[in-house]
Amino acid sequence: MALDRMMMKMMNLRDTGELGMRVKNNALYAAIMLALVGTPAISAAATFIQCPGDVNGDAIIDIVDPARKVKCLHFTGGDGFTTMADGKTLYTFGYGDVTGMPAANVMTKGILRAEFPGPSIVMDEGDELYLTLSNTGLINRPDLFDPHTVHYHGFPNASSYFDGVPENTTSINMGGSFTYYYNQKRPGTYMYHCHVEATEHMQMGMLANLYVNPRQNGTAFSYTNEFGIAKNYTQFVYNDGDGSTGYDVGFPIQLAGFDPVFHDASINVQPLPFAKMYDTYPLMNGRGYPDTVNTAPLAPPMEDGKPLNGNVFDPANPGVNSQVMSSLITATKGERILVRLSSLSVSEVYTMSVQGLPLQVVGKGAGQLKGPNGDKLYYNTSTITLAGGEAKDVMIDTSDPNVKPGTYYLYTTNLKYLSNNTEDFGGLMTEIVIN
Repeated sequence: MALDRMMMKMMNLRDTGELGMRVKNNALYAAIMLALVGTPAISAAATFIQCPGDVNGDAIIDIVDPARKVKCLHFTGGDGFTTMADGKTLYTFGYGDVTGMPAANVMTKGILRAEFPGPSIVMDEGDELYLTLSNTGLINRPDLFDPHTVHYHGFPNASSYFDGVPENTTSINMGGSFTYYYNQKRPGTYMYHCHVEATEHMQMGMLANLYVNPRQNGTAFSYTNEFGIAKNYTQFVYNDGDGSTGYDVGFPIQLAGFDPVFHDASINVQPLPFAKMYDTYPLMNGRGYPDTVNTAPLAPPMEDGKPLNGNVFDPANPGVNSQVMSSLITATKGERILVRLSSLSVSEVYTMSVQGLPLQVVGKGAGQLKGPNGDKLYYNTSTITLAGGEAKDVMIDTSDPNVKPGTYYLYTTNLKYLSNNTEDFGGLMTEIVIN
């Protein structure tokens, strides 16, 4: 079938509202993609990876320079599907991790790998990060040629060229690659997201956790807490100099939400209802309760017995997980828990609380809470309110004599967000298990 006839057939499917789920598993789109980008070997010419010490283009360092702390990652920007806690499948945009995949395969086998949230980035202060983003296209929306970027939210870039805001820098077009460079100079809790058509791309799922550990990690500090209990710590949120941001176990929790009407309009090629955007699927690390406490990756969404993610150009692939992050928090009585709480919601403001556990905020906006003269400005609270783009570092100290072993709940006090769309007893909630 000639390419123009294939495109006409796709247009006919779109006109009848049947494009959505059908295109992704059939040979039609595969034929069109191969006609447009060529064979995998040819399309690999657009996949250019910059990674010091990488000799074969897979973003894995083969020759280590002992004088530098270099980390390389390779992500894709594309589309995929996720499953909500009530069983509904939603179409998404997102990032996928293809670090270690040969460059020749990225533009084919790297498609339909959208994760929600995207792959977490964890760095150490002093690291140099080379992050390559390859735009594999939106396979379920062949009418769109959206570029993508990585915006490292809150990070003081030495050059605006790496900031990811399309007005100030470059964007990665479909079939292309670009390597971002970040010199990690400041520890803290950050986040990253696509800044192209930001409201749409973030609502569709292009966001993720990112945090930087301080140089102080590995050095023992003894800190006496407000309960008069002294303890040695070797991992910290910031370079505090006194151990006051020390913790035993840490968990990143990112808040966001999906509007199913918006996502359904996207997959069905309908006008997007920006003005009516309303997230009826509030999510923690990409899941609603009770999926939030499932420690395993969620199974790929299925259609007609086939996984919806990752199997168009690789039929032998059993599918790619799109939701890999749990939000279950576990600790042993006496431990201090760090919750790196962030929000990238584009439409909602969330207030979070825990009944029966003390909350202390020690940092916000990737900065330690202290005054100009160095005085600690930490504060105790029962609720944490976050709008989109905000992050707070929250400590839960279970050495408090009033804290008993058991199961507690981190949940939103906005009761309308304790649901999975129309299904009650879900949404923005997870468990904190103290053993």
